[in-house]
Amino acid sequence: MSHGFDTLAIHAGQDPEARTGAVIPPIYQTSTYAQDAVGAPRQGYEYSRSGNPTRDALQECLAALEGGPVGLAFASGLAAEDALLRTVCKPGDHVVIPDDAYGGTYRLFAKVAERWGLAYTPAKVSDPDAVRAAIRPGATKIVWVETPTNPLLGIADLAALAGVAHEADALLVVDNTFASPYLQQPIAFGADVVVHSTTKYIGGHSDVVGGALIAAERTLGEELRYHQNAMGAVNGPFDAWLTLRGIKTLGVRMDRHCDNAERIAAYLDGHAKVGQVIYPGLPSHPGHEVAAKQMRRFGGMISFRAAGGEEHAVEICNRAKLFVLAESLGGVESLIEHPGRMTHASAAGSPLEVPGDLVRLSVGIETVDDLLADLEQALG
Repeated sequence: MSHGFDTLAIHAGQDPEARTGAVIPPIYQTSTYAQDAVGAPRQGYEYSRSGNPTRDALQECLAALEGGPVGLAFASGLAAEDALLRTVCKPGDHVVIPDDAYGGTYRLFAKVAERWGLAYTPAKVSDPDAVRAAIRPGATKIVWVETPTNPLLGIADLAALAGVAHEADALLVVDNTFASPYLQQPIAFGADVVVHSTTKYIGGHSDVVGGALIAAERTLGEELRYHQNAMGAVNGPFDAWLTLRGIKTLGVRMDRHCDNAERIAAYLDGHAKVGQVIYPGLPSHPGHEVAAKQMRRFGGMISFRAAGGEEHAVEICNRAKLFVLAESLGGVESLIEHPGRMTHASAAGSPLEVPGDLVRLSVGIETVDDLLADLEQALG
């Protein structure tokens, strides 16, 4: 029987606990497990790096929400990315990455993986021809995509890029953090692996750090599971439990995030002190039609360019009150940041450098009129 998204978010991997009937999965705060005999671990559990029932519940739920057979939870989004790269790639291989990507992802490629011998080429992921041109035949193992991208909210056509990647015998890897599985399910469009920072919308409450990989095919998923255990950057049981608690309300939260973001984007779009509003839900966005095709709604992230330049952008961030000046995104509270000096400082001087006049908003679920009033005073 097929269930709807919100039903899966509440029930997948989360049956009542067998011994007591507890409705909420317990936190199995243990490092090791008693074995029934030498070589006979009870229900397969030996050591919590290798397997933990709380983490297993989260992993099963993540897989169900993204429509893949294998889900894996990690200590952070970057831990998930690192495990993926070292599973799929070896020194001498090549990856195409977005020319607009999360600063931490860029740092992982430029400062860590490149030293290991993994080459990369930035490409405009909204342009399939640009991605195709960046591929190195025989060497490219992954086409890495964010959609929407961070922080310029570019939109990639997932079905088109799946075709481009698979023509080159490469995997399409999609960082779905900005959309969440509620708004977009990349496996349905041909993605081979979905990446999440579960810290963001999936956890949703700014109280836990985590990451995830969901594989579209079981053999690759089991290879990733092997490396998850071998490398060890797993999600702890309490972190897994907090993330599961957040997942239960993902659908209703995302609807409010989208409601508020649509109002705020429309307000900023007509403001004299805003040079440009970047939001996929606006018809003026170049990726609007593609986003409408592959997303349920357009998300809670908005970027805009301050009409007064970089110093004005910094002033807006500093004057905001309800919009908390902070890195990260996807929590119930609204956040504001200056990407060039905060989340994307590591990309300065690179092809991924972001404009100095850019402000990024993570629109929360507060009363939207209060958020609009805060932006009005912050814009000056």
